[in-house]
Amino acid sequence: MINKKAILNLEGKDPIKLNVLSGTLGNDVIDIHLLSSQGLFTFDPGFNSTASCQSKITYINGEEGILLHRGFPIDQLARYSNYLEVCYILLYGEAPTQEQFDVFRVTVTRHTMIHEQITRLFHGFRRDSHPMAVMCGVTGALAAFYHDSLDVNIERHREIAAFRLLSKMPTLAAMCYKYSLGQPFVYPRNNLSYAGNFLYMMFSTPCEQYVINPILERAMDCILILHADHEQNASTSTVRTAGSSGANPFACIAAGIASLWGPAHGGANEACLRMLEEISSVKHIPEFIKRAKDKNDSFRLMGFGHRVYKNYDPRATVMREICHELLNKLNMKDNLLEVALELEHIALNDAYFIERKLYPNVDFYSGIILKAMGIPSCMFTVIFAMARTVGWIAHWKEMHNEIMKIARPRQLYIGYKKRFFKTNIKHQ
Repeated sequence: MINKKAILNLEGKDPIKLNVLSGTLGNDVIDIHLLSSQGLFTFDPGFNSTASCQSKITYINGEEGILLHRGFPIDQLARYSNYLEVCYILLYGEAPTQEQFDVFRVTVTRHTMIHEQITRLFHGFRRDSHPMAVMCGVTGALAAFYHDSLDVNIERHREIAAFRLLSKMPTLAAMCYKYSLGQPFVYPRNNLSYAGNFLYMMFSTPCEQYVINPILERAMDCILILHADHEQNASTSTVRTAGSSGANPFACIAAGIASLWGPAHGGANEACLRMLEEISSVKHIPEFIKRAKDKNDSFRLMGFGHRVYKNYDPRATVMREICHELLNKLNMKDNLLEVALELEHIALNDAYFIERKLYPNVDFYSGIILKAMGIPSCMFTVIFAMARTVGWIAHWKEMHNEIMKIARPRQLYIGYKKRFFKTNIKHQ
């Protein structure tokens, strides 16, 4: 809603009145979309001060450590729901009834298999390819196999594509892992939960029965919930930008996966584990803490602090509980886990970290949990992509339910002015 007006005064021009919009929560927003008609653009590198869309899906208040999905606090969702229930909430806006959830769960479960020809695509990749490279390529290729529902202007097509993506991502993710090991692909089972099915496809083999550990299943489900959506981050904005051109949903999600792969985004938990491997031993921690505090040293502790959350990351609060519960119940002894827990202790008690609010974040704890599960670090971002797919789909669907304009950021040009071209090449 329009709350008030902002007046922009420029020398030599009449004052320009701009609407100030208010949402249900969060900062007011100055509506600048008509500035181009005045021959003006704004300059905002990284779009950190620009709202590119309206959304009803996720709200973040980084100062107070708040994360809401459709109004529901993330800690309540993580503790009292499961991933598919959160998926329903993100996609449809309300908590499902039992009947609605049963229908939704069955629909997702019965579409987890993929077209058999897709399995052959994997063999075009090297075995030592990074799983995110494979995941990105195979996800984009889904459009070649499920082209019966690619008309984004038809709501039913959008719904079918959404279910296919949500259902098949765990299967594709597990196949990326199996292919890297040279093991046979494991097909999904309809009698397992979303998280349980993923673990089954990851770790079972035809040689012997695989029994899913409920502690690991719950931990994986929690990781999926806590990574399901995070407002207009780089990968979500990428999906929206790709979608604004009318691109098919598989291409849009593949674009999101490519964006997520960056170490400053989804690759942070993988980078966190590499840091633990670099430290290697508890006895080396003081040296690295000293380096982290030295502003002239390029080394930085990964998994501490957050660009958005200036307080404690609300997801990390829940993830910390899950992490310690998992390690205690499994009674695991591992050198890197010992390093991680000692770093956590220091960060929560050292004045340097407390004053700067460099608390362990969700990437720190999810990296420890996945390591404890026996999942290699190269798969961390793939699991993140699997979890975030529902958020990307929710935003993609939302933008298609509104009047959509193709994304077209402007620029501040600082290159040459018009000049005369004279070739220095002797052409034959």
